[in-house]
Amino acid sequence: MSDEAPKVREVQTLYVAEAEDGIRLDRWFRRRWPHLSNIQVQKMARSGQIRVDGARIKPEGRLTAGAAVRVPPIPEPIVRAAGEHMALTPADIAFAKSMVIYEDDLVIALNKPWGLAVQGGTKTTRHVDRLLSAWGEGMDRPRLVHRLDRDTSGVLLLGKGPEAAKRLAGAFARRQAKKTYWALVFGLPKPNAGQIDLHLKKSGINDYEIMRPADPKETGAEPAETAFALISHAGQRASWMALRPFTGRTHQLRAHMKAIGHPILGDPKYGDEKSAELSGPLKLQLHARRIELDHPSGGTLVVEAPISPEMRAGFQHFGFDEGEADIDPFAGVRRMR
Repeated sequence: MSDEAPKVREVQTLYVAEAEDGIRLDRWFRRRWPHLSNIQVQKMARSGQIRVDGARIKPEGRLTAGAAVRVPPIPEPIVRAAGEHMALTPADIAFAKSMVIYEDDLVIALNKPWGLAVQGGTKTTRHVDRLLSAWGEGMDRPRLVHRLDRDTSGVLLLGKGPEAAKRLAGAFARRQAKKTYWALVFGLPKPNAGQIDLHLKKSGINDYEIMRPADPKETGAEPAETAFALISHAGQRASWMALRPFTGRTHQLRAHMKAIGHPILGDPKYGDEKSAELSGPLKLQLHARRIELDHPSGGTLVVEAPISPEMRAGFQHFGFDEGEADIDPFAGVRRMR
């Protein structure tokens, strides 16, 4: 993953994403602002310009999910990628607003489409983070509090203002958010419901990074837990599953379903020859359907996202009907440990 944040002309507070738990401070900065040198990051950290939850931190210090990072003004890159720093067009703003499925004084929920990155990179200039300027800059600009893979559609929450963002990010960091994903997978899992408790480790480099099962004692192995439940199935060929991650590892659901022999359809990275043949032209069949967590102002926030056109194509191909699903297939389900 190569993430990039927008330009920073004044001091801002950004929050460490759930998938970034444990990342080094210097790498966190370099992912967002690739033009920064290690020396620049070290200087900002050692001079106290960078602070985490109000405290100084060394460049090699590790960040935790939900931590508030004080980001000082970032120097402009000398050479800019074409169009990277252009203002949003009216079409960009209209597109950003069209994704909104819920909004109040503290929270915005988007239905992120398939194929749209949440944050940018060296080759990605159109992403959700950039589109947030549709709501304004400074305090008016909403803040990302968690992530979805580029090819995963569905609910993406934003916080309005630093306090709302901090509370939402904290709920994700403490694993308090109940997330329900829908996935179409190869074959028919047996048993039809249960929990996958399998450590994962990132291997490969850059765009070739992949999460693989790992022994808990292996260096770099991270615990990962996913509950699964069958909603419907098309014979023995394909199944519509509900998935609930209790941890937030990169590609966790995709790696876990592959590990139990039922890769998600339309997945070029974690699929196999049989799932690829069954998938045909289908895109990744993974959708963040529902999120339930504490609202920053009190009470409970529940948001559901209609399925994407790509997911709908999979439903139509296998004959699934959205009405077959329970509102919460995991009601009453708790982690095994």
